[in-house]
Amino acid sequence: MSEATTILVVDDDQSIAELLRDFLEFENFHVITAWDAAQAWAMFGQNSIHCIILDIMMPGQNGFELCRRIRAESDVPILFLSARSDDVDKIRGLTLGGDDYIVKTASPGEIVARVKAVMRRSASQQQIGERILDFGRIQLNLSTREVIVDGKNVVLTPKEYQLLQLFAEHPRHVFTYEQLLARFWDGVGDRHTIRVHLGRLREKIESDLNHPQFLVNVWGVGYRFEGG
Repeated sequence: MSEATTILVVDDDQSIAELLRDFLEFENFHVITAWDAAQAWAMFGQNSIHCIILDIMMPGQNGFELCRRIRAESDVPILFLSARSDDVDKIRGLTLGGDDYIVKTASPGEIVARVKAVMRRSASQQQIGERILDFGRIQLNLSTREVIVDGKNVVLTPKEYQLLQLFAEHPRHVFTYEQLLARFWDGVGDRHTIRVHLGRLREKIESDLNHPQFLVNVWGVGYRFEGG
């Protein structure tokens, strides 16, 4: 990874933050650490951040609240780091715009691997040439990563954009839950993970959530993109 790739690690447990910094710096990431949401928000505004590892339970503003604040300004990849493995917390984190959810029992090596996977997917988007996919109500510019819905620019998280691009480049092709998990989550997760992300994506591109025009569920199998 390039030394210019900056990771912001936010955790009130200084020992965890420093351990992750050591492992990430070994992989040539530039690492900034913060102990609470206020400090993290200040650092986010002062630096060019490429990825955030975000603890949930912190004094003052928690990780969920900070994520919501960041998502109002940026689509930077966010990986939640939590001591809790509850599905409720996981779903909430993904719904708020998180790109991954990691339980703290994971080894530092696994966490670094998950960060690198997110960064690889983000970097691959920069290699796409100028091309626009036009589906009437929706247009995707694969060079600028802009998504236009009904004439207005829609802000998607990196994961939402990657999902939409895959579907838009393969209209009417059915992608199974297993294929989506393997492609975007390295096989880690379950159907809830996919449903949460696609549900959030539908809210941004569909005019009627009860009758989706683009992202159609193939019951028990997966999803396909109708193309309008």
